[in-house]
Amino acid sequence: MSVDTLFALILFAFATSITPGPNNMMLFASGVNFGFRRTIPHMLGIGVGFFSLLLGVGLGLGALLSAYPPAFIGLKIAGGLYLLWIAWRIGSSRTMGEGDAKAAPMSFLSAAAFQWVNPKAWVMAVTAMAVYPNPEHYALTMGIVALVFALINFPAVSTWAGFGSALREWLAVPVRLKWFNITMALALALSLWPMLK
Repeated sequence: MSVDTLFALILFAFATSITPGPNNMMLFASGVNFGFRRTIPHMLGIGVGFFSLLLGVGLGLGALLSAYPPAFIGLKIAGGLYLLWIAWRIGSSRTMGEGDAKAAPMSFLSAAAFQWVNPKAWVMAVTAMAVYPNPEHYALTMGIVALVFALINFPAVSTWAGFGSALREWLAVPVRLKWFNITMALALALSLWPMLK
């Protein structure tokens, strides 16, 4: 992989990891509702889940879904329904996590599994594996793509949990928290818009 290609890949990985999307909206809300430390398993799950998705796409899963459109449509529907369910849970929350015994941040395994139905994650993975690996050294460059994302993804997504955590004190006022959670739920639901096109 040339230096220019590697630099372009780093920029792509950073831009797609830091921009708003389902993962970052959920991490922002989790940072507010549960704090940064309790959100760490969620962040790690995103990184591991996306890494495995990248490898799966690189090994041919993306081509398989392209060849069989009903499977891709089913994936989009499952992902969309799951996102709406998460948006409902966020939007209906009225207390910060430690005040509700039933409330808990997304677990490592749930966050990792979510990457496999996350529309933005699929677009990122398919684009990265279609553009950046070198066909002459495919296995090596596919591994480099996955590694670059692994190194960039965690710091990028953790900024969203950090922003949320920084707002905890201000959002400790119940009415502010209520409207924050409703706004985050709407933003999460609106993140489905690109996949409906």
